[in-house]
Amino acid sequence: MNEFIGRSVMWLILVAVLISAVNAIVRKVFSMSSNAWLEMQWYLFGAAFLLAAAYTLKQNEHVRIDIVYGLWSRRVQHWIDLLGHLLFLMPFVLLMVWYLVPYVQRSVRIGEVSTNSGGLILWPAKALLLAGFVLLAFQGVSEIIKKIAVMRGIIPDPTPFVSSHAAAELEGEEMARETGK
Repeated sequence: MNEFIGRSVMWLILVAVLISAVNAIVRKVFSMSSNAWLEMQWYLFGAAFLLAAAYTLKQNEHVRIDIVYGLWSRRVQHWIDLLGHLLFLMPFVLLMVWYLVPYVQRSVRIGEVSTNSGGLILWPAKALLLAGFVLLAFQGVSEIIKKIAVMRGIIPDPTPFVSSHAAAELEGEEMARETGK
């Protein structure tokens, strides 16, 4: 599910950029502006970021300090990942879901709208925030299960760590092979 959502929401960035460009042109050429269109591009960018967070975790593309991480054996790296997920990711994500549920419910109940003149309704943006953290929670559980299975030798490592330097060398070798044909 996170794979499909993550690949789908990338198009929201394009839509946000197009809305931003049209909004800028209309503002410069016709001296008109719209808070609704400005807020829409914020919503789209926020939705893409929030809904792709779980996909980013699934792809093992989250931020880490590779210089330090790369110094350790793969076994230690697995432990770092597992403990990071258990002690930092999951408590934060579950706390956010806990607080966001009533936050979104209240916004929907009162029909909350932007305080900006001509602004949009707010509950869809708040609901996207909640959806992003729910997806991240599910992916976090999946990553914990996979990490334990990898550490116990039940499944192969789906994302073996390769340092940036080693990845660049491999990419260079691959390019050299392709151009040599």
